Amino acid sequence: METATVTKRGLFITNAGQNVLFTFILVTSLFLLWGFCNGLIDVMDKHFQEELGLSKSQSAWVQFAHYLGYFLMSIPAGWLATRLGYKGGIITGLLIVGLGGLWFLPATRISAMVQSGGVSANGAFVAFLAGVCLIATGLTFLETIANPYTTVLGDPNYAATRINLAQSCNGIGWIFGPIAGGMFFYKKDALGHSLGNETLYIPYLGIAGVVLVLAAIFYFAPVPDIKTPDDYHLDDAPSGESHSIWSHPHFIFGVAAQFFYVAAQAGIFSFFINYMTTEVPPIPPAWNHNWLAGWFEVAKNGTLAISDNGASNLASVGFLCFLIGRFTGAGILRKYSAHRVLGIYAALNVVATFLVFSKLGWLSVVCVFLSYFLMSIMFPTIFALGIFGLGTRAKRASSFIVMAIMGGAILPKLMGYVADKFDMSRGFIVPMFCFALVAVYGFSWSKLSKAESLRALPLRTGH
Repeated sequence: METATVTKRGLFITNAGQNVLFTFILVTSLFLLWGFCNGLIDVMDKHFQEELGLSKSQSAWVQFAHYLGYFLMSIPAGWLATRLGYKGGIITGLLIVGLGGLWFLPATRISAMVQSGGVSANGAFVAFLAGVCLIATGLTFLETIANPYTTVLGDPNYAATRINLAQSCNGIGWIFGPIAGGMFFYKKDALGHSLGNETLYIPYLGIAGVVLVLAAIFYFAPVPDIKTPDDYHLDDAPSGESHSIWSHPHFIFGVAAQFFYVAAQAGIFSFFINYMTTEVPPIPPAWNHNWLAGWFEVAKNGTLAISDNGASNLASVGFLCFLIGRFTGAGILRKYSAHRVLGIYAALNVVATFLVFSKLGWLSVVCVFLSYFLMSIMFPTIFALGIFGLGTRAKRASSFIVMAIMGGAILPKLMGYVADKFDMSRGFIVPMFCFALVAVYGFSWSKLSKAESLRALPLRTGH
């Protein structure tokens, strides 16, 4: 009589009993990296508005270039990830990010030529946009691979918890990105003249150095190629017969939900500085002392207002709320169904953004930070819900979900247009509708996937 083998399973122990905690920690460093890169992007718009005289809508070309990189490379990244495996895809992505970081040095020199008339302001802007797009191309490889990889580094029942834990490191990077951006994008000399275009390259050279070291570490580190659970039996199709990922509604609508979520996120992150410098009620004079003094400036109407640098620092506070949401959300997702948590958070964000739109003074300001908290679990949870049960096709599916990040290139321009026409508060009507669509996906996921939750295995019925 044979004795059944009992396999120990846990948060970082696979179905085969393999402990992959070290690999998980290594992969989470990638989340820290692209969080920092994204944090820099999110405080760049206001810099170009002032340096080049751009409108809010025009400055959103920064986001367009950033997310264009994701759109162009998501499918090739998914294709290469399937052939190179997790390790090869990650190393490729890191090398491309390093190349993009190095590009900012010649871009800065091109910008310096504006003063002498050797190049137009638009030419300098395009040079910086090229670097933004190139870095995003490398980040596409990392996100396409690292997001689904975290879902298989342990018990499948805790896939949403692991991806949210990993994305918490993304939140840490996002906290430090705006601080670095404030230091180098809004740097001024003793006379108050901007030096931002001259020092913008410094954090990007630092990124280039870090990613090259990471690439070397990944080359020698153990990175097992673990397959995503095949709950829909796509991999068991008879020879000559194939099942498309597009036959699964939970994946299709997951792509759409990610498009609108990233659209809302990119809009709020991009125009945070604009909101804080124009829509916040007058600052009490008593706040303007000690270490807070550099955060404020006297506005044209004579009242005390938040400065660009102060708003950059406040962006880090927003990302701290985002990070707290990630950590608390990871705990909540261990106890409650991921799709219901997503639906509730998105619905609450509809309320929060509506209150910002309504211009209710300090209550609206608080709701901006509340929106950061509520956005925290959305990207990784949508990702886990979208690739649920797709087996080896999860890598290809993830490339389409990453492609949906293109929403961040398109909708911020609409939000900027509304803000240019009315004001920054009214611009929040755009992310409000985006969050409403995400809420619909969350509350409908069980019906779309025919599963009770990410933990409810096997499925209720076949697809």
